[in-house]
Amino acid sequence: MRSVTAIRESYATAKAALRERFNVPSKAAPLLNALAQLTDTTLVELWDRHEFTSEVLLAAVGGYGRGELYPSSDIDLLILLPDQPSPALLEKLEIFVGELWDIGLEVGHSVRTIADCLNEAERDITVQTALLETRVLVGDSARFAEFMDTVHRHIDPKEFFDAKLIEQQARYGKFQNATYKLEPNIKEAPGGLRDLHLIGWIAASQRLGRDWHALAALGMLTHEENQKLCEAERVLRTYRIALHWRAKRREDRILFDYQHPLAKEFGFDDLSAAGRITQRASEALMAEYYLAARIVTQLVPVLVQALRARIFSFIGRQTIQICEDFQIRDDLLEITDPALFERKPASILALFLHFEQRREARDIAPETLRALWHARNKIDDEFLQNPHNRQLFIALFREPRGLTRILRRMNQYGVLGRYIPEFGDIVGRMQHDLFHVYTVDEHTLMVLRNVRRFAVPAFTHEYPLCSRLLEEFARPEVLYLAALFHDIGKGRGGDHSQLGAAITRTWVDAHPLPADDRDLIVWLVTHHLTMSSIAQKQDVYDPDVIAEFAALVKDQRHLNALYLLTVADIRGTSPKVWNAWKAKLLEDLFKGTARYLNSQNITAHSWLNERQDEALRLLRLYGFRTDAHQPFWSKLDTVYFLRHDARDIAWHTRVLLAHMDASQATVKAKLSESGEGLQVVVYTPDQPDLFAQICSFFERAGYSIFDAHIHTTTHGYALDTFYVYIPDALSTSYRDLINYVEYELAQRIIKKLPLQAAPSTRLSRQQKHFPVQTHVQMRADEKGKFYVLSVVAGDRPGLLSTIARILASNRIEIQSAKIMTLGERAEDNFLISGSVLGDERSRLQIENELLQALNPQ
Repeated sequence: MRSVTAIRESYATAKAALRERFNVPSKAAPLLNALAQLTDTTLVELWDRHEFTSEVLLAAVGGYGRGELYPSSDIDLLILLPDQPSPALLEKLEIFVGELWDIGLEVGHSVRTIADCLNEAERDITVQTALLETRVLVGDSARFAEFMDTVHRHIDPKEFFDAKLIEQQARYGKFQNATYKLEPNIKEAPGGLRDLHLIGWIAASQRLGRDWHALAALGMLTHEENQKLCEAERVLRTYRIALHWRAKRREDRILFDYQHPLAKEFGFDDLSAAGRITQRASEALMAEYYLAARIVTQLVPVLVQALRARIFSFIGRQTIQICEDFQIRDDLLEITDPALFERKPASILALFLHFEQRREARDIAPETLRALWHARNKIDDEFLQNPHNRQLFIALFREPRGLTRILRRMNQYGVLGRYIPEFGDIVGRMQHDLFHVYTVDEHTLMVLRNVRRFAVPAFTHEYPLCSRLLEEFARPEVLYLAALFHDIGKGRGGDHSQLGAAITRTWVDAHPLPADDRDLIVWLVTHHLTMSSIAQKQDVYDPDVIAEFAALVKDQRHLNALYLLTVADIRGTSPKVWNAWKAKLLEDLFKGTARYLNSQNITAHSWLNERQDEALRLLRLYGFRTDAHQPFWSKLDTVYFLRHDARDIAWHTRVLLAHMDASQATVKAKLSESGEGLQVVVYTPDQPDLFAQICSFFERAGYSIFDAHIHTTTHGYALDTFYVYIPDALSTSYRDLINYVEYELAQRIIKKLPLQAAPSTRLSRQQKHFPVQTHVQMRADEKGKFYVLSVVAGDRPGLLSTIARILASNRIEIQSAKIMTLGERAEDNFLISGSVLGDERSRLQIENELLQALNPQ
């Protein structure tokens, strides 16, 4: 009998040998089985050392129970006890479990009687699932067979089926129902291994077998489908094995850190043409993953519906005849002739139109999905040129419900990419930036979903203005088509907006749409980034900015359409990119432009008067006398009133009037009207390095600056307003945060403390793999009065204060700052002034100084 130490060394040596043998596996099953067998042998040897009686069973459950063990997966065990276990037995088991950890096995174990198992299974679907995959390692095989029969008798296949589908829907929700994420979870995401396990669990609950060959033998899969599913499973398994080896832990996400080294391991190389890389090795790796995930998402629903038909009895349910070619039977939409799509290819689009129109159709029948999958190559040039098919496709966008769902299905089964070949080019295309988290096609469908969501009454509370605008928008299919085409020019080596507009023009001109709508769709694709850029890079309260934007949009319909598309687009990039501050900027730009379009002969003077009148109205609500504001306003020039909205003017007047000539700094803060973060105003006799001091304070506190308005009064006081975001992780109440900011920032300014060095930080994981090239540019503004400094760099703590230090050291004053962060990419614009800027050589020297300071070391 070997010692625990000897067993541990033997296990480690054998596992290392398997690593060497299957370092880059072309087939997963041999390694998974070998690891499971090695673990079986080790566990049995440890078990035998304790001389347990045969009525005590040691069994493998979960993936290990299936005979599949990944390099870093937990080893799930069930120890099945006699009905009345003795204290001595329990003590021996405790020692056994301790030995498992001693030899380096990461074990998840449960110790139960049969009655305990059944009670737990009745309460928890995950326990039922685990028990279905139980495999005995040591013990009385007859007792184990009796136990498994009992388990099956206690599982209701109907309840189990429904529970597993609810579980799948919840799991999909965690991944926004997205198959094509840039860093997908190979196990849990839609199209991942868990979807394949789902079929195995449902089949096991009916004792139909555990592999695809068994289901194919029952007629649920064709030979071709069986082959494709086996290949998809092989890819997913081998990638997961390689991830575990490389990460040296249980890691199921194909993170950017691993994509390039894994690609090299699997033999993928960069592809080049005309001196530039056309496809990275990592993109080829991910393309293989996306293909495997796509096959899973195509075939798993077919199998789910086939299994549903075996489990549930539909006797007596009504068949609804829709037309000669389609009917609804057992709540499923189906074709009446299996050869329909081959015989009448136009029926492919008709299928999706009926699915949109018929609320009583819960899903599409499995045989119809199978026929669709096999007939997708019928969408050829003749199909695309057919006027009837073009009418059907446009009709899909005019239905009041179901568009997002059917477009996802069309993309899933390859129909969308065949009908719009340019869309097929962006399917699975990765976006190497620091703010998108989806592939281009997945992002596109997210944007379209967001636009459609504005039309759903249940979501009106999310964006009331957007919901109202969409409700009033005539022919909303224009917006849906613009959303579908807005990024279709990506990956073509140029300005994707212009390239996409050219593709869109050709497509819309070939389809039955009014001329005005065709022009609007193309215009939206051309300008889909414009409104976001203006809102985040320019002053949305400046009448000149509003006038210039109004000249571009020309009318209210164009403005409404662009606003709706912009909101939907930003929300569809990543959950981290959209925030309440960006929502406020866009809404204020929209409202200001709408007012301009609806007014006649509006001038900067009238704009200023209206803004001042509105500020006075707000002040009166706080009990201010009619002339109480005059001493403070007399210190403010026209530029101040044009750069601040009425709410800010009224707030500044209220909180600063009593401190108008104070010799020391005054800091006031309030909860931002956007609902996220704080609005902070700093009022103090002007001093050098003030902007840098303020930025340094916020950076060290862990706050992000969204926007800054810098102003100097006529009597030499700085009046600077900052909008700062407070991370969710900070649980301090806003009242405490306000008190902290008001006191600590004021003290730092009053004491004129020396500038602290910018915090040293490492590059983020994303920036390591997709570095942002730093750009610095200075140019005179359109009026020739100031200069505009534009900085593009990877975002990091200390970025703003570093810029401010360098400007201050060159005696350059900041008039205003627009801070835009897209994921981990910062695009900041500053309006600056200073005598040194008139000299071109000095400007170049400052640009170089900024580049050296901002480039990652």
